[in-house]
Amino acid sequence: MKAKIPEWKQNLQVLWFGNFIVGMGFQLIMPFMSLYIKTLGHFNRMQLNLWSGIVFSATFLVSSWMAPIWGKFADRYGRKKVMLISAAGMEIMMASMGLVAHVWQLALLRLLQGFFAGYVANTSALIASQVPSKHSGKALSTLSTGTTAGMLLGPLFGGAIAGTFGYRITFFLTGLAYATVFTLTLFLVHERNFVPVSKEKALPARKLFKSLEYPQVIIGMFITTLIIQAGNNSISPVISLYVQQLLHGGHSVDMVSGIIAALPGIATLFAAPLFGTWGDKIGTQKILRGGLVFAMLVYIPQAFVTNVWQLGILRFLVGISDAALLPQVQTLLAKYSPNEYSGRVFSYNQSAQFMGNIFGPLIGSTVSGAFGYGGVFLSTALLVLINIGWVHHSTKEIDAKKV
Repeated sequence: MKAKIPEWKQNLQVLWFGNFIVGMGFQLIMPFMSLYIKTLGHFNRMQLNLWSGIVFSATFLVSSWMAPIWGKFADRYGRKKVMLISAAGMEIMMASMGLVAHVWQLALLRLLQGFFAGYVANTSALIASQVPSKHSGKALSTLSTGTTAGMLLGPLFGGAIAGTFGYRITFFLTGLAYATVFTLTLFLVHERNFVPVSKEKALPARKLFKSLEYPQVIIGMFITTLIIQAGNNSISPVISLYVQQLLHGGHSVDMVSGIIAALPGIATLFAAPLFGTWGDKIGTQKILRGGLVFAMLVYIPQAFVTNVWQLGILRFLVGISDAALLPQVQTLLAKYSPNEYSGRVFSYNQSAQFMGNIFGPLIGSTVSGAFGYGGVFLSTALLVLINIGWVHHSTKEIDAKKV
């Protein structure tokens, strides 16, 4: 008779799939969002760009504000409850986007979608509170690959569905996917040993961080996450333009840009669990530092490539470095924050991710306008160098302790 798998492993499998659907659902609509906006009115180029910017950024802005609130709610009432509310909210908001008649309605729904951004952070919090410490690195790294895989496949599915059935049907199908996440989470995810933090015992943020054994590690990881996300996303606004330049205006720019954009995620998908396992053995902070050094070394030559295949190889290597970054940050957060406050801690970290998503493209656009496309990669390498110093300062007190 086959032995029953531990409950945390079943939760990990279900939540990996949930993160996959959430990541894919978010990216499904991105390839055609500007085209959808164009169908909602008569806009000149400036108006279309303005509305596109508002619609794209609205979710991140609200999410960065709401994430800590959901984290506090999760510590008091349970991570599973927050995940269910988040999945239900995303389902309703996404399906409603297929019914809008005006662009302001779409922007409003995108704002409300950000309000329900509590699913992914609380999957990490729930797993971190259940997994044995010796397996936490591998478990959290594996969990993170669910979102990565979904975001990789999302644009492919989104483009195919929109091309076959139209934009509005794509929103309805994405809402249905979120309904599936809600159902799986409701029936297959268990949080039996949850100990709520009462309203009386709930600490304000300042006292919470003072109560931690290594507060500088936790706060340092928040800032590290922001810098990592800002660095990764600084490349996003210029990658297709850089490919076009390297191809000298060839006709396959769209296809090649898609491949180049997907390569880091593919590498991260396969490398993250491996780095998580190594981190459990030799120290998570060592993997994080090594990943940052490697990232800096592969960002610099991207500024000087002369053809697209060189860029492709380096972008794949960026994905390997990414596998040693954010998953390791999450593992350090899990190991050095108490279980009863893991919801808030992981939500603060998600808020930092959202802020990096906002600042990164702004940095990339500004630097590319002033110094060209190559300057974006050099500025990103500089951000990584700053991050290396910050991580060393934040984690030096735990170097002697095996994590």
